[in-house]
Amino acid sequence: MKRKIIRRTLPVVAALLTGTAVFAQQDFKTAYFKIHVNKQGWVTSMKNITVQPHREFSPADKPSPLLSLYSSRTKKYYTPGQAKYNAKDRTMQLVYPNGSVARVSVVPHEKYLKLTLLSLSPKNGIDAVQWGAYHTSITNLLGEIIGVSRDTSEAVNYAIGMLALHDNTLGVTADTEADAAPFQYIIHTPDKKRYPLPANLHEGQVFTLGGNGISDVAFYAHKEPYYRIMYGNAATVDRQGRISIAYSSRDRSQKRQVYYSLIPNMPANTPNHIDVQPLPGVDYIGSSVALWGSPDSTALLDVVQHIVKAEGLPYPTINGKWVKDPAAYVPDALTAGGQYDSIVSYTARMGFKAISLYDQGFLRPDRGNGGYIDGKDFSRKPIRLAAGNLSHQSFADIAARSGLMIGRTTITNALAPGTKDASPVPGDSLCYQQKRLLAQSIGAADTIITVNDPTYLEEIGSWEGHATSLNMVKIGKELIHYLGVSKTAPYRLLNVKRGYWKTQAAGHAAGDTVYKLQVTINYGYDGLIPNMELQDEIARYYADVCHINGMGYYDLDGQEFLFNNGHGYYSAKRFFRLMFERAAKLGIPDIRFTGATLSEGSWHYQSIWNVGGGKNLYNPETREWGHETSQGKDLRDVTYANFYPVGMGGNFPIHAGSTVEEYEHIEAISVGLGTTYSLRLEQKSVESCPQKEAIFHVIKTWEAARAANAFPRWVKKALADPANTFRLEGIDADHWNLFTIGKDGSQKKLFARLERAKGY
Repeated sequence: MKRKIIRRTLPVVAALLTGTAVFAQQDFKTAYFKIHVNKQGWVTSMKNITVQPHREFSPADKPSPLLSLYSSRTKKYYTPGQAKYNAKDRTMQLVYPNGSVARVSVVPHEKYLKLTLLSLSPKNGIDAVQWGAYHTSITNLLGEIIGVSRDTSEAVNYAIGMLALHDNTLGVTADTEADAAPFQYIIHTPDKKRYPLPANLHEGQVFTLGGNGISDVAFYAHKEPYYRIMYGNAATVDRQGRISIAYSSRDRSQKRQVYYSLIPNMPANTPNHIDVQPLPGVDYIGSSVALWGSPDSTALLDVVQHIVKAEGLPYPTINGKWVKDPAAYVPDALTAGGQYDSIVSYTARMGFKAISLYDQGFLRPDRGNGGYIDGKDFSRKPIRLAAGNLSHQSFADIAARSGLMIGRTTITNALAPGTKDASPVPGDSLCYQQKRLLAQSIGAADTIITVNDPTYLEEIGSWEGHATSLNMVKIGKELIHYLGVSKTAPYRLLNVKRGYWKTQAAGHAAGDTVYKLQVTINYGYDGLIPNMELQDEIARYYADVCHINGMGYYDLDGQEFLFNNGHGYYSAKRFFRLMFERAAKLGIPDIRFTGATLSEGSWHYQSIWNVGGGKNLYNPETREWGHETSQGKDLRDVTYANFYPVGMGGNFPIHAGSTVEEYEHIEAISVGLGTTYSLRLEQKSVESCPQKEAIFHVIKTWEAARAANAFPRWVKKALADPANTFRLEGIDADHWNLFTIGKDGSQKKLFARLERAKGY
């Protein structure tokens, strides 16, 4: 009877007046955004309702499924064919051609629409769901990490995006292998008139990274503005350059195998077959996203920040402000040379907040020390000062008196040789690629090791670089190195080395389990990957290290190792949630961290992304992004499009020839575009600089004005242009004069009078 009551041409308003509770189509809107969902469950309209007439962003030829279903077994998507909306409980029923029926909650809020999957029955082989993809007509900037399409032009000034409201909802398409999108280039021009595509290229075309697949600097190989490096696929483009956005969620309780590489198009990083650890209770039911649209110029602080706070998403702060607020962007100090007498003084005098003890090398996670990296009595004193060396804890106390935090570079979750859980007694909570059985018993000295099944054992461990030195299996408490497996039965491991990594060679019985371990890479990053439960403990361990040693900063090198277990961005999100939850329980502030990568799994938690350094990022002499490679241009484009501070890496060392003018320009670019950087400070080099005090003053002046949010949007646009030269002079704590400087350095003209913004 319900079907007879609903008339397909009946307007929604008329239906409401008659008291009918179920509709075949429906409009949903916020203060800035309205969508229309038709009777098939497809979004056919997405409008900016802040302008008249309302501007349409849903392509007429490309409607968007509200929710898609996906089967990893058949590699097939299912889209809805029928929809019914119940206004009373604000739910939509979606019917699919495979027989599944989804019940979705659609709740309009002031600045976003909250979509939640309440149920799916029967599942009929569906192991993943996808919100969208939502197709837009926007062709300007794609935010592939957090899923946003942006038109930053003055004429349009609008953005449409999503945020996950559920840890198992990820900024990645449902068909992405291992839930971490390929690291690669695509062709996309942000402006067809300024940067027209050559005739031999088309929008969305995929290209591999540069180099040999091992040197991360060589990855960045295209300075052309239409080569867009991709750090995710929550936003993608079609052949017309139109941007689509999508989030997905997976049933992680099921056993599955992936064929995974983060960089699958390069011979040095060919995929591996990985048996992914099932995670009971981690399912797609409850998957939830915030879908929003708003003027682009105010989207970050008006809408995205609102969603984060309203939905209780991670909200780390610095100086009392959200780390995504451009007024909270602040550079850090990066130590070099191993001498620390003046580092705290230098850093404080520039208005920075953190010191990365980069010259201390890797801090390897080792649960064996209980978080006491200098010993339980703090007797180890690696921080060198003329007056006497200090432990991390003692140096952290000195830094804290000046309002500073200290931190170290780590190798994230890599279990290095000689640490607890790795060797000489490997733990039982290690991630493995394959599990086999020992076909015949062996003694402690035997090198003939036969297995019941050779499938995939010929693959060299990891997927990154495939370091032969890390190719190993674990039997009992012994690590065994090998290279290759025989092609005919009995299948035996080849080139065997027993008692690897100083583990104890021992006898093993037929039928014992043989684990082919998942590993990292070499070049000093050597390590084993933990399974999820052990990774959880390592996340908490990092918070303990901060608490015990007074630290508040990490440079998480090897951050991509969080993807190696096959759970992709979920693994990263879970790792950082547990680290931050443990830190909060211990009563320590939000941990500030950078790392080797940026993903939807770390976006909320990660403060900065100061990866790489030097002229690969920004060259103040030539005023060029990516002088020696395209790294600066590539990372700038990624971060800016994803509402994230652009990183200039470890850079701009103060030395004998450094000048005030150089740092005026660096700070102008930093404030204008919204960047951070890690300023390399070597005490001997800094002391050799005649202009060091003036440089400190210049940097602090700019940073004080930035923290005061004193730069309006039109001023930032001028500052971001490398062709311009500026000088900033403070009047008092709340006011500044900004001058332009002529090419010869003599023409000084007032450009703007600046003042502290309300609330800052």
